[in-house]
Amino acid sequence: MFLEIVSPEKTLFTGDVTSVHVPGSEGSFQILNNHAPIVSTLKKGSIILKGSFVENQENLNIHSNNEASLDIQSGVIEMKKNKLIILVD
Repeated sequence: MFLEIVSPEKTLFTGDVTSVHVPGSEGSFQILNNHAPIVSTLKKGSIILKGSFVENQENLNIHSNNEASLDIQSGVIEMKKNKLIILVD
């Protein structure tokens, strides 16, 4: 699925991922390819991305060649037609 993570200052990440784990306001959850449409709010925590990443992603904490994370304060997530957009603070 295609993922875009955007902050008020800049775009933090764009690219294809296989899964995304987010800190939802009512509990954490995971989004996989072809997930049903969803809109949800996010709380302080880490977004965990799985997929193939370029080593020099300056905004992500790279844990391995297929896992990275990004710490957030809050946000909103929308999944629609296999495109995931996350707006973060």
